[in-house]
Amino acid sequence: MIQKIGRLIALAAFGSIAMNASAQSNGGKDEKVDLTPEIHGTVRGKYEYQTEEGEGRFEVRNARLSVTGNVAKAVEYKAEIDLSDEGQIKMLDAYTRLKPFDGFSFTIGQMRVPFTIDAHRSPHQQYFANRSFIAKQVGNVRDVGATLGYRMDLGFPVILEAGLFNGSGLTNQKNYWTKKVNFSAKAQMFFPQGFNLTLSTQKISPNGNGIMMYDAGAYWQKNGWHVEAEYLYKHYNDDAFKAVHSFDGFVNYDIAVAGKRNLIKKVSPLVRYDFMTDHSDGTLDDEGKMKLTDYKRSRISGGVTLSLAKPFVSDIRINYEKYFYGKNALPKVSERDKIVFEVMTRF
Repeated sequence: MIQKIGRLIALAAFGSIAMNASAQSNGGKDEKVDLTPEIHGTVRGKYEYQTEEGEGRFEVRNARLSVTGNVAKAVEYKAEIDLSDEGQIKMLDAYTRLKPFDGFSFTIGQMRVPFTIDAHRSPHQQYFANRSFIAKQVGNVRDVGATLGYRMDLGFPVILEAGLFNGSGLTNQKNYWTKKVNFSAKAQMFFPQGFNLTLSTQKISPNGNGIMMYDAGAYWQKNGWHVEAEYLYKHYNDDAFKAVHSFDGFVNYDIAVAGKRNLIKKVSPLVRYDFMTDHSDGTLDDEGKMKLTDYKRSRISGGVTLSLAKPFVSDIRINYEKYFYGKNALPKVSERDKIVFEVMTRF
C-alpha cells in the first residue's frame, strides 16, 4: 500500500509539472528559440594486448551518435544510438525534458538512471580506457521511466534528481507490466574549492527480485588535479545473494603543453584502484536462484592520457591493468592483465 501511495504521489507531481511546462511553452509563442538540432558523436577505437596469454585484439568500443535540441523554450529532447557497443547496435537515450521554470526539470523516456558518479559518465568523459567495476558491472543501469530534477543554491550549487522506472531495461518494454516500484535518487553538492559530494540510492528488480543499492562518492578537482573515491553497497532482498561491496578510487593530474604548434595539448598521468566482491547481475540459474556472474577481484590501472584537442574531445589513452583474483575465481576472457591503447574522438 505504501508503495502504491508513493507511486501515485510521484506521478501526480510529474503530471503537474508537465502540464505547467506545456502551459508556459504555449504562452511563450513569441519568444525566439533556436530550434537547430545539435548532432554529436563519440568514436572509440582500441587495441588490447593480454600480457599473460600473449593475445591481442582490435575493437570499436563505441560509435555513438546523438541528436539534441529544443522545440520550445521549455522543451528539450535527446535521441542517442550506439552503432557499436561491444559490437552491438543499441538505442541508448530517447527522452523529452520539460523545464517549466528555473531550476526544475521533468524528463520522460529512456535514459541512464541518476545513480553514482562514475557510472553516469559518458564514454568521452571517462578518464580510463576501461570503466571501473562500479560503472561496468555493479551500478550500470539504463531504463525507461520519468525523473524530476531540481537545482538550487545553498551558498553552493546542489542538484537533486529522483525518478521511477520500469525495471525492464532497454529492450523489454512493449509487453512489460509490473506492480513493483523501481526508483533512483541522487544528490550532488558542489562545495567551494573544487570539492564535490554525491550520494545516491537505487532499487532494481531483475527477474522480479528486489535489489537495493547505496552509493557515496566524492572528488576534488583543482589546479590540474582530479582526486576521486566512490563506494557502492548492493543488497539483495531475502538474502537471494550475498551483499556486494565495490570501491573505485583514482588520481589524475593534467599537465598543459605550451606551444600552439604542438599536436599534444595536455598530458595526464593517472592511476586507479578498484575492487568488488562476488557479484550477481540478477541472472537466474536452472534452479531459479541468482547465480554468480562476476568473481571477486581487484585491479590496479595506470597510464597516461594524451589530449590532442580540448579535454574529452580527442584523447589517446594508454593504460596497463593488473588484476588480482582469489584462488577459485574464473576470470572472464576480457578481464585479465592487459595493455590498452585507445583513441577517443568526440565531435
